[in-house]
Amino acid sequence: MNATQWDSVFPAASNLSSALPLRLESRAVITSASMFAVGVLGNLVAIVVLCTSKKEQKETTFYTLVCGMAVTDLLGTCCTSPVVIATYVTNRWHGGELLCHFFSFSMLFFGSAGMSILCAMSVERYLAINQAYFYSHYVDRTVARLALVTIYLANVVLCVLPSFGFGKHVRHFPGTWCFLDWRASDLLAASYSFVYGGFMLLLIAVTVACNVAVCGSLVRMSQRARLVRAEGPGKEAARRRFPGLPSVTSAAEIQMFWLLVFMTVVFLVCSIPLVVRIFVNQLYGPAHILAGGMPDYRSDLLAIRLASFNPILDPWVYILCRKNLLSKGCERLRRTVGIAREGHARKEGWMSGQQTPPSYV
Repeated sequence: MNATQWDSVFPAASNLSSALPLRLESRAVITSASMFAVGVLGNLVAIVVLCTSKKEQKETTFYTLVCGMAVTDLLGTCCTSPVVIATYVTNRWHGGELLCHFFSFSMLFFGSAGMSILCAMSVERYLAINQAYFYSHYVDRTVARLALVTIYLANVVLCVLPSFGFGKHVRHFPGTWCFLDWRASDLLAASYSFVYGGFMLLLIAVTVACNVAVCGSLVRMSQRARLVRAEGPGKEAARRRFPGLPSVTSAAEIQMFWLLVFMTVVFLVCSIPLVVRIFVNQLYGPAHILAGGMPDYRSDLLAIRLASFNPILDPWVYILCRKNLLSKGCERLRRTVGIAREGHARKEGWMSGQQTPPSYV
């Protein structure tokens, strides 16, 4: 979309003050600045927490990938949020087409790279739990670092394609952000929208499948442990019922699993709306515009804002899922449930006449 077409669709960035109420602009600046500050602070704290972890934890493959995710989230926040804040403050888009290409590339790259690292973490946990022999012999920190480098290179190649003609970077309403042209009428740009959206869907599918497989394995391992304890150490019947599963699951593995689950939930909630908008806009947007309809900018903004929340929420998941905090939280939840059950049982006993309520002075 060139400058003339842009101005005909909605006001140019230089005229945003006439298009948006001053109160809305002020609120947008405060919101963007707050999100930027919280995102940077959270990711810095998460990186410090990861770097000051126990040596045996820092040297695991999983936490190497987690550290890569934290650095990726921090860079993504620093590359995009200042541009949005500056545009709102000055009511101008600074940098022209070059900045638009950089901003759109950053949105594409850090979104797909973050999802790729999360997918790699899911595969790593699947191999650790379901393919323990292969994992112990072939997966280590060197493999994790190689996976991170491969992920970055592959996503750079994927996300730089619009800058070379396979796809388009365009500025979107209200002129404060750039992204791929997801209502493109030409074949190449439309094809890129489907390629990028399909790649994200593939990563989501692999991540969810691995997490479901790991969850199922942990449930079966828990059942096996209970049966072995019930039948005694001298009997092997319970062990034969669950061949191929490790005998025990460490507390560290359980912590890694819950961290992965929470991160996956956050990423899916924040990213799926954007992936859906890519497909919906590209499938129905061009025909809708040709028929004289107006694009649904409200849904576009909601999807991109949800996606921008992901690097802000991720670091707090790392921090809150620390082993000591997780243990305290589980213990407090267990104690609360126990007190509630005890109170319920006591009430039923009083009502059935098996016990008499205490007398009160």
